Amino acid sequence: MSSPDTIVLIHGFWVTPRSWEHWIAHYEKRGYRVLAPAYPGFEVEVESLNADTTPIEKVTVPQIVDSLVALVQGLDKPPVLIGHSAGGVFVQLLLDRALGAAGVAINSAPTEGVAVLPLTQIKSAFPVLKNPANRHRAVGLTFEQWHYAFTNTFPEEESRALYERYAIPASGSIFWDSALATLRPGHQSTYVNYHNEDRPPLLFVSGEKDHLMPPKVQQSNAKHYKAHTVTEVKEYPGMPHLLPAAPGWEAIADDALDWAVAHAR
Repeated sequence: MSSPDTIVLIHGFWVTPRSWEHWIAHYEKRGYRVLAPAYPGFEVEVESLNADTTPIEKVTVPQIVDSLVALVQGLDKPPVLIGHSAGGVFVQLLLDRALGAAGVAINSAPTEGVAVLPLTQIKSAFPVLKNPANRHRAVGLTFEQWHYAFTNTFPEEESRALYERYAIPASGSIFWDSALATLRPGHQSTYVNYHNEDRPPLLFVSGEKDHLMPPKVQQSNAKHYKAHTVTEVKEYPGMPHLLPAAPGWEAIADDALDWAVAHAR
């Protein structure tokens, strides 16, 4: 089979596809077609979503997954899937449907059943989970909360510039549903079949200094997979949650793509 020629970059919560702007240009220079889809309703700019949070309040995980499935199924060849944070969950959900040639989950949030909760993760998510009424809201982060959760390794001036360029509120409903998933009967929206032998290869990329989704989360997530499909974890020292914008991201972007192409099925 020929190598993948398309890369699909999937953003996480509290940001939009704009957070991939450097990776898009980097991969296009390597000759790849690069797609960075927005969640349904997020097709506008960061400034518009901050002015009107209605699309954030309305979006659901099934809507996001359905839009990504339709995109990937519409391509001529299986693409490389690369997701950041919640985007890492969506990569896993697509791979579980046997979509994509290979997947990379960067600083990934956990799929259903991964119960590891490091203290820094609890502190990072507290702005959403501290109030049950947030289940019906779009919840933003203050700059101080953003700096702790996303850019704790950056100087304050750079961190603030990234906050102003990338940050939007997140769906309180999705966060609360994820937090309560293990307490509800049956499979929830972020369930994957950890015994699926048809799943394409998956690489977890972890940032050592990530507060929001520390390496323990990805390590636990990877250990849940029991099939004989390729599942690996690679940790990068000194990297925060907003790894796609951190100094040294170019080498990690190349490592991730080279791994995916080498393992693509």
